[in-house]
Amino acid sequence: MTVLQVADLSFGYGADKLFQGITFSLEHGQRAALVAPNGAGKSTLLRLVARELAPDTGSVVIRKGVRVAYFRQSHELHAQGTVLDAFLSGFSEVLELRHALTAAQHAAASGSEADLARLSDLTDRYHIAGGDDLERRVEIIAAHLGFRPADMDRPVSSLSGGERGRLQLGVVLAIEPDLLLLDEPTNHLDIETITWLEKHLAGLAGALLCVSHDRAFLDAVCPSTMELGHRSFRVYPLRYSDYAVAREEDLARERELAERQEAFVAKTEEFIRRNIAGQKTKQAQSRRKMLEKLDTVERPEDVWATAERVRFRFAPAPRSGDIVLDARGLGASRGGRALFSGVELLLRRGDRVGVVGPNGSGKSTLLKLLAGAGAPEDQGEVRRGTNLCQGYFDQHLGSLDPARTAVEEIRSVRADMNVDATRQYLSRFRFYGDDALRKVQGFSGGERSRLALAKLLLEPRNLLFLDEPTNHLDIPAAEILEEALTGFEGTVVLVSHDRRFLEGVTTRVVAVRDGQVDVYPGGFRDYRDHLEKLAADAAREEEAAREAARAPAQGARGGRGAAPAAAPRDEARAAAGDRSGKPARAVRRSGSTMPPTGDAGDAAARRRAFESDKATARAAERKRKRVKELEAEIAAGESQLAAMREELKKDPGGDWAKLAEAARKEQALAKRVDEAMAEWMALSEELGASATAGGGA
Repeated sequence: MTVLQVADLSFGYGADKLFQGITFSLEHGQRAALVAPNGAGKSTLLRLVARELAPDTGSVVIRKGVRVAYFRQSHELHAQGTVLDAFLSGFSEVLELRHALTAAQHAAASGSEADLARLSDLTDRYHIAGGDDLERRVEIIAAHLGFRPADMDRPVSSLSGGERGRLQLGVVLAIEPDLLLLDEPTNHLDIETITWLEKHLAGLAGALLCVSHDRAFLDAVCPSTMELGHRSFRVYPLRYSDYAVAREEDLARERELAERQEAFVAKTEEFIRRNIAGQKTKQAQSRRKMLEKLDTVERPEDVWATAERVRFRFAPAPRSGDIVLDARGLGASRGGRALFSGVELLLRRGDRVGVVGPNGSGKSTLLKLLAGAGAPEDQGEVRRGTNLCQGYFDQHLGSLDPARTAVEEIRSVRADMNVDATRQYLSRFRFYGDDALRKVQGFSGGERSRLALAKLLLEPRNLLFLDEPTNHLDIPAAEILEEALTGFEGTVVLVSHDRRFLEGVTTRVVAVRDGQVDVYPGGFRDYRDHLEKLAADAAREEEAAREAARAPAQGARGGRGAAPAAAPRDEARAAAGDRSGKPARAVRRSGSTMPPTGDAGDAAARRRAFESDKATARAAERKRKRVKELEAEIAAGESQLAAMREELKKDPGGDWAKLAEAARKEQALAKRVDEAMAEWMALSEELGASATAGGGA
């Protein structure tokens, strides 16, 4: 079922079009990533879909009855009252009933019959409206987003910027919409929360259109990728990492096609110029008419080309000593709460240390202590090595003055650079033309981050402290910074929640959690593998404990003699259900409470198990059959693609319309093969998992 249809959409400011000709649709259950460099119009397109803006041309059609929820990057939260009120703000009837119920509870303290009757009536209505279930769902979402039960009664006005962002995300998730629009949902979330959000969105029943610069998040959540350009819009049935490879292949093929046509046109025009007044005049005139009718094959738009021009190059710096920092007994408290204590850390030249942990655990505080910018009451000592040239990147970008221009910001560090030299330097960070003369207060988050990095890299550094450096950078800028830091000869300590960035940069990990600070050798990938192994070991131990607990009970029920009466605890569990969330086992109502026993019960159980196994086997056989069909389809498609691509390499002989049509068919077939391959991989994984589970039973 199609929930969203966008047709021939265009939007711009004045004569400048931001984008045009955008056409796509989203089906129920489809999850798509919307990608493009900063400034291309991704957030604007989401606002058009949410109908907060009107397009210049085209239409946005949302299926009747579809619930839409929109998470804005700007964290615009209009909810009033408490945090719980905000979570329930998408359910006006339930929220009104809850407020009325609270008032009735206070009034019922009088003991009057009328007040008690009203309380009873409102309690029933709240239950029928699903208020209890909704509150439980909201509490689960809130807990995963870092809100404790005590926080639910806090006024929204008391929340920090990061808390308001997490609250707004929780509000849109609680609605369980049919169409969910997310604009940079992972900004200011810690790694654990991002991991939970990935799993939550993967189970989403509705459609999702997501803008994010987090490559690992996009890979985990969105099986489809949409690329927004100024004059193009590409849709790939692939996750981001696979799309990045496929688009390069498409661009190379399309460039070759355009270049071949350009060469043909140049050759034909040269023939016309030489022969228009000679013996071959008729041929020249004929070729001129042919060129006039020729459909021009435009060079493909590479939307990332400009974004990839940013250059994070480090100025040459003197070599530091081998021992860079020696931290001993570091400790800090904030707001009366101890963050960590007794931290010991030795940094050597060339270390690239990633600091990770939940929000509020003290990562940024630890970074400041190591940089010598802690509070007077902080504990411990940091011995500094020799010949250090230190630089600090603040995630709040406090080093920038909103009243200054980009040129003035750079010259505040290097007054010896004239305006022309400064503008040339800023062009390395994608500030072109008059952008360098704009005031910082009008910059986007990405522009501010690039300017702050430009200031940081202006002077020689051999020790860098970076607090969330990729938060507002688009994907190419983050990748280029990652590459620059990997080749950096100095020492780096960084805080980040970008897992792909951490994997590419770090050589050691410092984990801050629950007042503990642990140092792990190896990079972030090794740290993540270590955590997964611990989780797997814990799960196995828990399962073994459950098996051990079940064994005596099974032995006691093994005989066919009269079963003893159920113990009081068993009766309570049978009536109310196990606290683990499992349903209570079946009970008899004639006298004693007992599980069904005897041959009839065993036969019925065996019959149900047989039917279940048979249904599972039939489903597996259908999947195996489909896998074979897909394998044949993929093989035939790849063979056909190879033949089509060989044909595309041949000289079109002037028939460019035919060549363009052949290229279109080749792209369509390539996408069908990709879709078949994705389905084949999913089914193969399911069959493999089933076989593994069956073998372990």
